[in-house]
Amino acid sequence: MSILVPDSQRRTLDELVDRLDLSAGESASKRSAFWIMLTLSAVIAASGVAGDSTATVIGAMIVAPLSVPILGVGLGVASGRGELIVRSLLLVLAGIVLVVAVGFLVSQLLPNPTNVLSNSQVVGRTSPKLMDLTAALATGLVGVVAITRRDVSDVLPGVAIAISLVPPLAVVGVCLGSGAPGLAFGAFVLFASNMVAMIVTATVVLVIVGFAREAGAGEARRGRAYAVLAVALIIVAAPMVVNSLSSLWAGQIAEATGTWLGDDPNSQVTDVSLQQNTATIHVLAPDGLPPVDELQQAVDNLVPWHLDVVVVHTVGGRVTQ
Repeated sequence: MSILVPDSQRRTLDELVDRLDLSAGESASKRSAFWIMLTLSAVIAASGVAGDSTATVIGAMIVAPLSVPILGVGLGVASGRGELIVRSLLLVLAGIVLVVAVGFLVSQLLPNPTNVLSNSQVVGRTSPKLMDLTAALATGLVGVVAITRRDVSDVLPGVAIAISLVPPLAVVGVCLGSGAPGLAFGAFVLFASNMVAMIVTATVVLVIVGFAREAGAGEARRGRAYAVLAVALIIVAAPMVVNSLSSLWAGQIAEATGTWLGDDPNSQVTDVSLQQNTATIHVLAPDGLPPVDELQQAVDNLVPWHLDVVVVHTVGGRVTQ
């Protein structure tokens, strides 16, 4: 694959190990830098989430070094180095605990933690969809190509911003500290999908460009690792598929509700939410709605299982100038 990684720009296996294995070479200084930068990134991310500051959260993405052990897992799988996989996974797990703990502590310092749950930094990371996984796979591909080639390492800050590893974990901590475990789970799914996507793309690229051959990795061992990665990808993709379908159905239900309301310019659908077996539809309209049974029938025709339709009616109309 000379187009993807030209031989003249290809890093050696030893160079990759030195960059991605924090136990290789000057391990003490590598680990010190990793934990200092990760702690500071967690504080920046949690502060940005609490303050609803996009610029601050982006800063945390750039500072965060969590992609190093994640790519290390991919290198370990591709090269058949079990010890590298274990060391890298332990670093990732310890990093997850650290960032979530910082987010939790920050939430305890807020005068009203529940207010944070409605800001854009939280809302945008608690309901990941399938397109988020697609973007993560593409970003992971860019990241591993950048780490493998000597001539494109300057794109790594952009990769750090796009893959977004620390902010979702900060959201997990903030949501747990604010008493919203459901939202915390959604944010963790986003992190997990980004992590798995990065490991999968790293493994595929490293195998394709010949690092598995160079390391003499056994086919049987790599086969087992591939199976684990495939299962992990399916597990993180499942809730994202559900979220994507829920978003699609919510849009269709909103359209059906608009038709149900009729042509009155003062009527509008303000929100549709799906939770378990209930579709809650918020409408702003004058007094006197059509029969709800008609809307229930329309929803039954759209969704492949029965949803109880609940209409929250705010009496009024739109004011135009």
